[in-house]
Amino acid sequence: MNLDFNITVIGLGLIGGSYAMALKELNPKNLWGVDIDSETIKSAEKMGIIDKGYTDAAIPLSKSDIVIVSLYPDLTVQFIKNNINNFKRGSVITDTSGIKSKVVNEVSSFLPDYVDFLGGHPMAGKESKGLAFASKDIFKNTNYILTPTEKNKVENIQLIKDIALSIGCTNIVSVDPKTHDKIIAYTSGLPHLIAVALVGCDSFNEKSKSFIGGGFRDTTRIAAINPELWSELFISNKSNVIKQIEEFQNNLSVLKSAIENEDICEIEDIFNVARKKRSELNNNE
Repeated sequence: MNLDFNITVIGLGLIGGSYAMALKELNPKNLWGVDIDSETIKSAEKMGIIDKGYTDAAIPLSKSDIVIVSLYPDLTVQFIKNNINNFKRGSVITDTSGIKSKVVNEVSSFLPDYVDFLGGHPMAGKESKGLAFASKDIFKNTNYILTPTEKNKVENIQLIKDIALSIGCTNIVSVDPKTHDKIIAYTSGLPHLIAVALVGCDSFNEKSKSFIGGGFRDTTRIAAINPELWSELFISNKSNVIKQIEEFQNNLSVLKSAIENEDICEIEDIFNVARKKRSELNNNE
């Protein structure tokens, strides 16, 4: 892809830093970074993943054709609002936050017509946060979700799609923000809550640690959660998350009853359905 654009990445943490690393491989005209931490900027410059870094976003924004905001959801909205007069006319803004309805709706409420905001959510990450854990390969073979609205220009949607593919994503999905939040509550929110709840059990203690195998490690890997980020994500998507918790509780109750009643046939039926559905996912990976 020919990236003959000036690009600024806002927030050089895990995702923002990884985005910058991946974009740098594509040789954009200029690649700038913005972060509140001057040491992070120095590190990014020293690593060569940005051409120049700033703590004052107004400087690069005025010259940027593409702006990638990689901040927590509330901070994303606040950043765009605070810099509303600094964006270059005709620029394309996208984000990487894990909640879309709130972000898209709030940004759309004050965004001027001369800039285009397209909600985005790369399905990539690690349990650790910060630039030190960033990697240009973090997006390889991952899904990338876009939440366009009727306000977005077709060419700008295609531009962000092309960038996502160019940094390694293999599947680009476009849905409305409401649908994104409903589905992500199940595919992302619920697994994190299950992992946290499992580790939070009293049975997780010094004695049980000697009995842990691969299944427990795989299931609880994401319990090493970022408290500030995920608390915000869960509260912002509260109704959808609660619905998923209730459905999971119901499924668990069905299994519990089958075990209590020693109903082997029902247990096997439930397991076979689950195995078949999971194998279908494997076939698509």
